[in-house]
Amino acid sequence: MSFQFGTWYFVGPRPLADVLSAVGDIASCHAPDGLSSYKNDGLSVLFGAFQTTKEAGREKQPLCTRTGAVVTWNGRLDNRTELLTQLGEPLSWDAADVELVANAYERWGTDAFSKLLGDWVLSVWDPRMRKLLLAKDVIGVRHLHWHIARDHVTWSTALDAIVRAEKFSPILEEEYLAGWFSHYPAPHLTPFCAVRSVSPGSLVSIGAGQYTIRQLGAIKIQERIHYRNDREYEEQFRDLFVQSIRRRLRSQHPVLAELSGGVDSSSIVCVADRLIADGEAEAPRLDTVSFYDPSEASWDERPYFTKVEQARRRIGCHIDVGGTSRWIPGLDCPATGLTPGACVRQCTESALAECLKLNGNRVVLSGLGGDEMMGGVPTAIPELADLLAAGHLYRLAQQITRWAMAQKESGFHLLLALLRAFLPPRSAVAASSVSALEWLRADFIRRHREVLSGYECRLRLFGQRPSIQENVAALRALQRQLECSGPRTTFPHEVRYPYLDKDLLEFLFAVPREQMIRPGQRRSLMRRALMGIVPEEVLQRKRKAFILRAPMVAIADHWMPLDQMTRHMVSDEMGIVNGKKFRDVLSRVRDGHVVPMVPVIRTLLIEHWLRGVTQPSLIEAMRTHIPRPAPSPQSALSTGTS
Repeated sequence: MSFQFGTWYFVGPRPLADVLSAVGDIASCHAPDGLSSYKNDGLSVLFGAFQTTKEAGREKQPLCTRTGAVVTWNGRLDNRTELLTQLGEPLSWDAADVELVANAYERWGTDAFSKLLGDWVLSVWDPRMRKLLLAKDVIGVRHLHWHIARDHVTWSTALDAIVRAEKFSPILEEEYLAGWFSHYPAPHLTPFCAVRSVSPGSLVSIGAGQYTIRQLGAIKIQERIHYRNDREYEEQFRDLFVQSIRRRLRSQHPVLAELSGGVDSSSIVCVADRLIADGEAEAPRLDTVSFYDPSEASWDERPYFTKVEQARRRIGCHIDVGGTSRWIPGLDCPATGLTPGACVRQCTESALAECLKLNGNRVVLSGLGGDEMMGGVPTAIPELADLLAAGHLYRLAQQITRWAMAQKESGFHLLLALLRAFLPPRSAVAASSVSALEWLRADFIRRHREVLSGYECRLRLFGQRPSIQENVAALRALQRQLECSGPRTTFPHEVRYPYLDKDLLEFLFAVPREQMIRPGQRRSLMRRALMGIVPEEVLQRKRKAFILRAPMVAIADHWMPLDQMTRHMVSDEMGIVNGKKFRDVLSRVRDGHVVPMVPVIRTLLIEHWLRGVTQPSLIEAMRTHIPRPAPSPQSALSTGTS
């Protein structure tokens, strides 16, 4: 996706010349299609083009409107036809997306932002109001960070550009770290206290040293949709799913789709193939990439993604991610990113970059969100909670019996689980869950109890239906995960998520829960609707197993470096982790004891990342663009003020 960076000095000295040059090489990494800039009246904006659509070749950014507003756009506009009809002359049908956005802002002001459908972030500097506006769509796939100081504001789609331009020694945001130990931090946070991100569906309005934040909109919560029969639900789902994929196939280059062999990715590939074959998609070709681990029985997906390849008569790119070292961050390479998410991708980034180069891809389709939004998690609680909230007690008793039989558990335990969902949430570090994070220090737990619990909240009997409350919570968790993903620079590409289409989500939120998932039938609506499109062996496969053995073996295989690392932990020095307790947990894993592995791997990831980001040499490397040395195991926390 395209790159944008800007700085606006409210008053006083306005060093326009050197600000853009300081981040020019960062911009070039994100933007292979050229750089352009705008400078005037204390404002300096740099745009780096990354063109994926044919209309993007016509764009000129930053775009200055007739009233003097400076618009910089990074996104994909899905409702072009509707906006063109409303805006009329002088726009042509092949106008660039940024032209539509700028004209919409001229006509409707900030109300225009809620009319923009798609994945996008934008900045508008309006000289009439002397304000900078930063906005993001309601899903929040793309990134836009900002830093406000006494005399200026800096913003960018790349976090490292702000850190380099501001030349401060970043003070780490503790709540952000706490989020990484559980279910990702809140989307407005970055690793650094001085920098914030624009949250999904929000508008940040910045004046001279002051700012306000307001919501632009959200997923529309409709009344429950009632159709006459299953077939009508299936047809509507299929239409919206096809529309979502068609929107994300808007690309003048071949598109690459992740193909894991699961239902989510396979469905995207099969539907996209049909659209391209029928001439209903802009993309000229669909390629696939599949990751597999032949050493791990529960993650060797070759039998399943091969079925899809046979059906489409095309073999994709296969990337072997086997081996235990990938489970231990830092064994193969030092931390070079400003977020833990950058460290997560290191083991696959180079192989994926080669695949993208080989095929000429700039867009990647991801199945993220399918499990959460399509009923992939086999839980009866949302449906039962809806029945309880509506007072349908007889129907509730029937469904408890059906679900209990399907899940082979007692109806009494299912009822208890239902009632617990309406009680105040139990902290992730309390009672039975304490063992999962037993190595965190008590003070850290006390300060961030809500974050460590994954920002959970109880279901409410009144107001929105409990199933909608669950859907909203799942979407917010996905938004936190997306914000932590960060832009790819090894080989720039844009990731698109068909399961996070706004129109599709609004339909799924309104569908009765019993359509989405039924006793013994995960993804009921999805499977019924895509029958005959996705190979039967894939469509009806059981849920993919969770990998447990591989990280346990990895810890045993690499015990010596892990033992050395845990004797001098940066997170221990910071008062976050009790290094001795964590080393004891690793010892239990090495000896074959069952331990919750996700928080263990997360702790190793955080430690690896901290060893890089707290190195003064790493921050200096960002400023001067010198090669980054491997961090020392005895690194200490570096702090400072901006």
